[in-house]
Amino acid sequence: MSMLPDPIREGLARGWKAVNGEQGLPPEVTCDVAIIGSGAGAGITAELLTKAGLDVVIVEEGPLRSSSDFKQRESQAYAELYQDGAGRRTMDGAMTILQGRCVGGTTVINWTSSFRTPRATLQHWQEQFGLQDFSRDALDPWFEQAERRLGIEKWQAPPNPNNELLRTGAHKIGISAEVIPRNVKGCWNIGSCGMGCPTNAKQSMLVTTLPSALEAGARLFHQTRAREFVIDKGQVQSLLCVPIQINGRVASDAVMRVKARHYVVAGGAINSPALLKRSKAPDPHGLLGTRTFLHPVAFSAGVFAERIEGWTGAPQTIYSDHFIDHSPLDGPMGYKLEATPLHPGLASILLGGYGQTLADRLAQYPNTQMMLALLRDGFHPESVGGTVMLNTDGSPLLHYPISDYVFDGFRRAYLTMAEVQFAAGARTVTPWHEQGRPYASWAEAKDAINKLEMKNYLVGAGSAHVMGGCRMGGSEKLGVVRPDGVHWQVENLSVHDGSVFPTSIGANPQLSIYGVINRMATQLAKRLSGKTVALA
Repeated sequence: MSMLPDPIREGLARGWKAVNGEQGLPPEVTCDVAIIGSGAGAGITAELLTKAGLDVVIVEEGPLRSSSDFKQRESQAYAELYQDGAGRRTMDGAMTILQGRCVGGTTVINWTSSFRTPRATLQHWQEQFGLQDFSRDALDPWFEQAERRLGIEKWQAPPNPNNELLRTGAHKIGISAEVIPRNVKGCWNIGSCGMGCPTNAKQSMLVTTLPSALEAGARLFHQTRAREFVIDKGQVQSLLCVPIQINGRVASDAVMRVKARHYVVAGGAINSPALLKRSKAPDPHGLLGTRTFLHPVAFSAGVFAERIEGWTGAPQTIYSDHFIDHSPLDGPMGYKLEATPLHPGLASILLGGYGQTLADRLAQYPNTQMMLALLRDGFHPESVGGTVMLNTDGSPLLHYPISDYVFDGFRRAYLTMAEVQFAAGARTVTPWHEQGRPYASWAEAKDAINKLEMKNYLVGAGSAHVMGGCRMGGSEKLGVVRPDGVHWQVENLSVHDGSVFPTSIGANPQLSIYGVINRMATQLAKRLSGKTVALA
């Protein structure tokens, strides 16, 4: 694989402007637009603004890594490409959060599933948050552009057994199962998407929009943290940045001041609210950092007679929306069913237990199929999500209490996954719960799952999707930012990432970010340059 082209290294050799903050930052930088972050929202924005002829600076606190660095090793990938070494958690430690922290953000390490925002979600936003222009008909052209740009289409190859068993079991119990659209071109079907794509098949921001922006003259500062904005009289005057080591610690006393006409925050739905809080951004209605949503995820392990080898092949290719489509927003919590790729490090957590219990479960690892249920939070009065707060050192904390309503969603999801896995032929099924055990039949599992205590630290919970905290609203009382992403109280500041969503999406959120931010960034490019631009 070392012989494969590496577009990032080739671009740097051609003269792309990229500075590693740890190796030294200039005291001051001026530009038209400063973008904080380099993930889904930032990448789309950078491409469109540079196309409009604007001078763009991108500030990313994570390292610059590319395909030559991606060795398909969990130990290396988690340490270098994820927030907190893949150990980011909610404030009480009850939920693990997987988020990217590298150039390209989470798009570099996600599992490529790409869904348009569900109609029911958008209708709720229109009715509850004054977002009149957020119908699917209005957004579909922007989704289409993003899908073309990023090669998003339904997966064509046969699913791996880990995914095929989800389809088999779903059909046997009479529920839908469809093929997932993925943002890949020429995929080698290796299965290491979560560790960075070594073949550049995944159409992440790292190999699409960011190279486009850098080729057009954008400047990238990586291992560089946006510490705070200087805000005065309804305007950002400057952005103060500091150099960062790979482990996330500040590297020196150096401070770089960035002066721009406009600033775009796109650091993700935990870091973006935290940056605005550190900057004491105006928040007259107390909305900033509130209604921060995860898709809480429940997991279930089925052991089969045949080898599954859940670490091989495209990680997610089959899904079922039956319990999204047939769950009213004001009723019990809906959930989307997908498969979980099983690499050894991840498996050692998701199989549950420790000592001999974990050893016994790992002995059956090659024959284990892992399913997940992605819970749709944010639509019911009892699912208000979490709040981003600041620790004493200014770093973000996410307080995310899990309500009985959400716990009920976990229990129903455990039941569904067990039923699907047994229908597909599982010999045993074990929910990821401290009291969970291998059950030998659907009847036994149903009885046991209904008796599980649904409490923090007993329920195995994680999430890879963070949304909200800087939500859009049709008025300043309903949102932190306007429907076009511009901050209600700071006119030269926009937010362009998943933090603008007023609820969770109810589907893997990357295409929702691409589509919504495509429209926002196109509007911003027109406002700042007078030019109409579109994604390549």
